[in-house]
Amino acid sequence: MAAAPAFAQQAQTPRTAWFVQAGVSENNQSLTIGATRDWRWQKQYRLGLATGYWEGAVGRWLVNGRGSHDVTQIGLTPVLRLYPQAWRPGWFIEGGIGANVIFPTYDDGKKRFSTTFQFGDHLAVGKRFGQQQQHEWALRFQHFSNARIERPNPGENFLQLRYSRQW
Repeated sequence: MAAAPAFAQQAQTPRTAWFVQAGVSENNQSLTIGATRDWRWQKQYRLGLATGYWEGAVGRWLVNGRGSHDVTQIGLTPVLRLYPQAWRPGWFIEGGIGANVIFPTYDDGKKRFSTTFQFGDHLAVGKRFGQQQQHEWALRFQHFSNARIERPNPGENFLQLRYSRQW
């Protein structure tokens, strides 16, 4: 219990972190790098501490498929995070929906996006650790689609593992 106030105090100070993330989907592997910046906003609820951050990311999808080509993904996402009261300090769940540009237009031979603009939404569970809570890992599920702006809109799902470090 003594660690909870110390952790809450750390969460108040906005942090900038860098991350590297690897992911897999049905026909792709991805490698993404990026940065996050914590919001100054936070709110303590009975359920736990809610806060958030901005995420900027640049990724490369290695597309496996007949006639396919690799694509680059650039995104900006606001993310809402919850540190549940019932969980041990440092554990969190989060979700976000952001704007992405994926170019050239994705086509793996089975699925073809109709636009380069895509929404990217994710859910994740993870843990902060280290003496100053400077390290973090997360297991994420992320879905990309254009929300039916144009058809076809098959979407693509990734399972991702992320490591972040505050600098």
